[in-house]
Amino acid sequence: MPTPTDIELKDVRIAFPTASGTELVAVDGVHQHIPERTFVSIVGPSGCGKSTLLAAVAGLQKVTSGSVRIGDRPVNGPDRAVGLVFQEDSTLPWRTVVDNVRFAMQVAGVSKAEQLERAAAAIELVGLKGFEKSRPTELSGGMRQRVALARTLALRPSVVLMDEPFAALDQQTRILLGAEVLRIWRQTHQTVLFVTHDIAEAILLSQQVWVMSYRPGRIIDVVDVDLPEERSPDIVSTPDFNRLQNRIWSSLQAESMRGFASESRAAS
Repeated sequence: MPTPTDIELKDVRIAFPTASGTELVAVDGVHQHIPERTFVSIVGPSGCGKSTLLAAVAGLQKVTSGSVRIGDRPVNGPDRAVGLVFQEDSTLPWRTVVDNVRFAMQVAGVSKAEQLERAAAAIELVGLKGFEKSRPTELSGGMRQRVALARTLALRPSVVLMDEPFAALDQQTRILLGAEVLRIWRQTHQTVLFVTHDIAEAILLSQQVWVMSYRPGRIIDVVDVDLPEERSPDIVSTPDFNRLQNRIWSSLQAESMRGFASESRAAS
């Protein structure tokens, strides 16, 4: 029996019509299962369909064929049990931190008292206690992403989807925020699907990494991350980490070169 927050992708194909009357296949033949409370990352070349696949799980992108299921529910549109964190800064500059965190709950019709209670807990969880009355313009990029994460967590989703949430941040901030996300996940144990271009980031955060091919995006390797659950940034220098990184890169390198060659031909 499926558990309430496991995710099943069954022969998922996503294609878009082109101006010439043909179709562009973004994702093809994806057949994967994410057990409940598992943290999975997706890596792949630029343009391989990672974000498109994530959007399908979020119910923001219809599949051309196949199916997506969360628990016992088919995904046919957005679901309040699914939280989203995007790459772009999504904070509202005219709202304070606490009011940014409350915003999605206001839309969802949560009572004001519960909004404040949940917001306070989420703000403390992401390490922003003391900044409740600050506005986004007073915060660093990393802190603004913490606000976005707190807003998602305050909705108490059972599934969290993250689309390159740290891509615009410097490396040091990415490492620190990655450690925070891992700490939060160990407390909440939500089911997480995380898109990234960074192999090391994927290994540091995940229990499993999916490697996607160049377009049309297919899952060409599934790598179980057999590292201790408690991980510090120092683990990147260990032989086990390097072994995983080399395996993922060996799968990804040829696909990245294929994508580069295809885009170069298209530009010429």
